[in-house]
Amino acid sequence: MQDTFIQAYPKILQPSVVVAGLWLAHGDEPLLSQWLVDAMRPHWHRQNYAIKRIELISTKSWQDVLSELGSQSLFDDASGVIVTGNHKPDKAVIAELERFAQEAQSGAHSHSLLWLTPKQDKRAKSSKWFAPFAQYGHVIDCNLYNEQQRQQLLQIQAQNFGLKLSQDAWQMLMSHTEHHLLSAYQTLWRLSYLFAPQLMTNEDLSNQANGQPTQPTSNIALDIQDLQEALVSDAQFSVFDLSDAMLTGNSSQVAKILFQLKATDEPTTLVLWAISKDMRQIMQLMDGQDPQSLGIWRSKQGLYQQACRRQTKAQTNEWPALLYRCDQAIKGLIRQPAWELLLQAALELSGKRLFTDR
Repeated sequence: MQDTFIQAYPKILQPSVVVAGLWLAHGDEPLLSQWLVDAMRPHWHRQNYAIKRIELISTKSWQDVLSELGSQSLFDDASGVIVTGNHKPDKAVIAELERFAQEAQSGAHSHSLLWLTPKQDKRAKSSKWFAPFAQYGHVIDCNLYNEQQRQQLLQIQAQNFGLKLSQDAWQMLMSHTEHHLLSAYQTLWRLSYLFAPQLMTNEDLSNQANGQPTQPTSNIALDIQDLQEALVSDAQFSVFDLSDAMLTGNSSQVAKILFQLKATDEPTTLVLWAISKDMRQIMQLMDGQDPQSLGIWRSKQGLYQQACRRQTKAQTNEWPALLYRCDQAIKGLIRQPAWELLLQAALELSGKRLFTDR
């Protein structure tokens, strides 16, 4: 059976999953492979497995794997072997793996083998060594192919931590962590200690500290302001103050706030997120969209309408290119300083154009 990680991971978190038999996880996202091991480890512990890791240093290492799976212990009911390395089994080992998987399916034993490999292409999947895993075991594709899958997976982790983020909070989180999976996960982890520890038992907190999934009884809802506070800024001003100054057209205050944010090392990704969010909403409003459908708070709708009246269609048409340059500067792809471009973008939103000959 072959699944993507997104499909397989929630199933493995269920207490009733059967872990005996062959498992193959292939991919170029090491974090996903580690999450898979963390998800299986509680099942192995509950079923009294002896867990061992074996690194394949050559094809002959597979004999060590088979020997470990065939060993009997007076203290453990079965073996759970985590195999790493990319050395493929030979013909004789393939036959043994096939027999092992068939016996696991029939209930003759409850041993478990999890092989973690780099991403396998179509040619590898048609090889003989792949067949026992695909036909009698579980093959999990540990790769993320689009941004939607990344957020989907992080939502599962947020739920495991007892958190539920609003859509705006998700957008801020992904922007702040530059769409980096590990950084976003670590931020969720920190949030769980700030907002959700009261939902967890001591065992849950111990599991969380060891990187294992937890199952809180309910979820804490977090909005964009909760996330902003948790990102721990030392600035006198926040990006919300910047947003208010831009929308009211107070260009001197915009400059003051930007300089303060820069001096206190506010993440440039967070500043860009605030500017791009307001710019996109203004462009959508000028295209005739309803402010309520865009999620703009009633108390701020007047500010957005005021900002729209300061702009022309020709001016806002240039904003996407400016935002793109800001993003490039933050990532170091162009030499222009990121804070210089962020100031230009923020002032343009406030109605103050630095350059009129573009």
